Amino acid sequence: MLARLTPIRNWIFDLDNTLYPASARLFDQIDVKMGTYIAEKFAVDRQEARRIQKGYFHDHGTTLAGLMAEHDVDPHAFLDYVHDVEMDVLEHNAPLAAAIAKLPGRKIVFTNADTPYASRVLDRLGLGDSFEAVHDIHAMELRPKPQASAYAGLCAAFDLNPHESLFVEDMARNLAPAKAIGMTTVWVDNGSEQTTDADRSYVDFVTHDITAWLQENTGEA
Repeated sequence: MLARLTPIRNWIFDLDNTLYPASARLFDQIDVKMGTYIAEKFAVDRQEARRIQKGYFHDHGTTLAGLMAEHDVDPHAFLDYVHDVEMDVLEHNAPLAAAIAKLPGRKIVFTNADTPYASRVLDRLGLGDSFEAVHDIHAMELRPKPQASAYAGLCAAFDLNPHESLFVEDMARNLAPAKAIGMTTVWVDNGSEQTTDADRSYVDFVTHDITAWLQENTGEA
């Protein structure tokens, strides 16, 4: 194993566009449904709905967080609606399952989605038995990444030492709070990042493919 990774005992993974490639375009379906929800709720056209949606995403961390803060939207109804998507774009990833299985220590999914949706994704990828738990948006008390409380809550829930933890994410901005508390960070740079922040000092490793990165850096190649 790469020397920098030998202290790692906790392997934490984001879900969407991290455990599957952004090219699968699964999240695109969710993105469209969020736009539809906003367009219908506020009786606006798709262009205005898109502006509202992305404004909430950038200002609040997720579109849902903005809708809750500004309009008291029911999170359960919203998540049920936007997560009602087809999973047939995802395929089993046996090499990733094997690489995760060989990692020493605990493995946890840390996602701004909810657990029912995450479970569907993991099952479709062949990763249903790969993780100890899913720490979802409800476990975060609806305060999503990149809010610092989400990371503190994760560590408290599973008694994690951040200095022995590694976090893998496709959204670079969500790595900054992890690095701030001592986690090792891996950015899956696959085109899904939606911010233009030039500061990447909080990123320890960059990859385009988490399966290949695990195989190359954890001694499983």
